Amino acid sequence: MPMSSLHIVFDNPVIPTNTGNAIRTAAVTGASLHLIEPLGFNFEDKHLKRAGLDYHDLADLKIHKDFDACMEALPDARVFAFTTHTEKWFTDVEYQEGDVLLFGTEPTGLPEEHAFHPRVTERVRIPMMPARRSMNLSNAASTAVYEAWRQLGFRGAV
Repeated sequence: MPMSSLHIVFDNPVIPTNTGNAIRTAAVTGASLHLIEPLGFNFEDKHLKRAGLDYHDLADLKIHKDFDACMEALPDARVFAFTTHTEKWFTDVEYQEGDVLLFGTEPTGLPEEHAFHPRVTERVRIPMMPARRSMNLSNAASTAVYEAWRQLGFRGAV
């Protein structure tokens, strides 16, 4: 079992370097990284490999055929959908072991049917300056997982 037992979910990621960076983040935090197909790249992509460096073997990575398959694989987890279409900050959540941090695809974010899916516990946002579209996906995931892991006492860290 991963050290933190948190789950990072990328819904249809398309930029290989973001996924490579998320693989590295998952490896160093002990979180599981879940990727929902279709993916906009393959695992032979040189940018994915370069961003993930040698962390691929250290990360808990799962690939799901679609959104419902991913949710079925995490049946009892609370799901926090990260979106700019809410007022609640991600830091206002009291995270628990097993929580899911759900992020949309890079160009468009989470589709409405996933952001408002019955499995979503709550929609949350990472605060940023006005008139900015969004954060980089891998940076947003890293910001979120470190806050959740901090609240859990950095379980397993040295």
